[in-house]
Amino acid sequence: MIELRKKESCTYDMIALGEVMLRLDPGDTRIRTTRSFRAWEGGGEYNVARGLRRCFGFKTAVVTAFADNDVGRLIEDFILQGGVDTSFIKWVPYDGIGRSVRNGLNFTERGYGIRGASGVSDRGNTAISQLKPGDVDWEYIFGTLGVRWLHTGGIFAALSESTAEVVIEAVKTAKKYGTIVSYDLNYRPSLWKSIGGKEKAQEVNKAIAPYVDVMIGNEEDFTACLGFEIEGNDENLKELNIEGYKKMLGEVTKVYPNFKVIATTLRTVRSASINDWSAMVYANGEVYKGMELPALEIFDRVGGGDSFASGLIYGLMTYDDAKIAVNYGIAHGALAMTTPGDTSTAVLKEVENIVKGGNARVNR
Repeated sequence: MIELRKKESCTYDMIALGEVMLRLDPGDTRIRTTRSFRAWEGGGEYNVARGLRRCFGFKTAVVTAFADNDVGRLIEDFILQGGVDTSFIKWVPYDGIGRSVRNGLNFTERGYGIRGASGVSDRGNTAISQLKPGDVDWEYIFGTLGVRWLHTGGIFAALSESTAEVVIEAVKTAKKYGTIVSYDLNYRPSLWKSIGGKEKAQEVNKAIAPYVDVMIGNEEDFTACLGFEIEGNDENLKELNIEGYKKMLGEVTKVYPNFKVIATTLRTVRSASINDWSAMVYANGEVYKGMELPALEIFDRVGGGDSFASGLIYGLMTYDDAKIAVNYGIAHGALAMTTPGDTSTAVLKEVENIVKGGNARVNR
């Protein structure tokens, strides 16, 4: 199903391309009233690389950029603690005030009960948003060093005109050397609204899609980013019209036959603290529904989808079986949402326990 480059011929199992921000977390209080924040690092693409490194033991790296000041160095320190290689971070001289370049901040509160999670991003004019084609030596990364898997996504592509061009440059070079490409559509209306909205999102993502092997996204992502509609699906319905979604996937793969796997998380939000959690994948012309975790108790939902992606990628790279891979994604995503922060603190043994149907009995 997926033809990976041989491990012995590659320096990295996987690299991620995207922005990494400093997350400021008010804990169990509100952003608007807190007097203290806990700091984490996080970014939709980076979180996947960190999960593959810390939980699954793969050698990973991140391609990103920071303003060279103490905030940038703090984020770098978090990345180093996560075991992700920082060799490809581009450091941009800081002007002392952030007039020309700065580092991104993400204020995020977790939500509880009827109060949903909420985030306020402060990421304008960041170093990574100014990355341009030619700034990264992709020939060296994919051709000389060798990479088995590249992961990037729609959040990074939406940061600026030039970041979308960088994605195209990266995926084209990756395909040239036989590197598998995964892409999380990750539609965020707030990122696109000032640069053309859904029309611009579709223009950008339709240009990237022909180079993608594993496409990740929910039903809203496929509609907003690629223009596909689910027949009979009402956005006010609490649950996805699965049959309509399957039919849509058939249309998607006619347009993009390069998609070897399409993966979608399935989340029913009963409250901010209780979600039904599952996922499904489309591969080999079939749709496979993964295991269901009803009434999953959520501590911090941020990054759950990214941890799903890293579990899915681990399953595909290890077993080359979409039916197995989707359950690794579901389990890893669920575990990530039981702890604070954007990134997973799970270990492989815990993931496999959930995949095998284990429970939460004390482990002594």
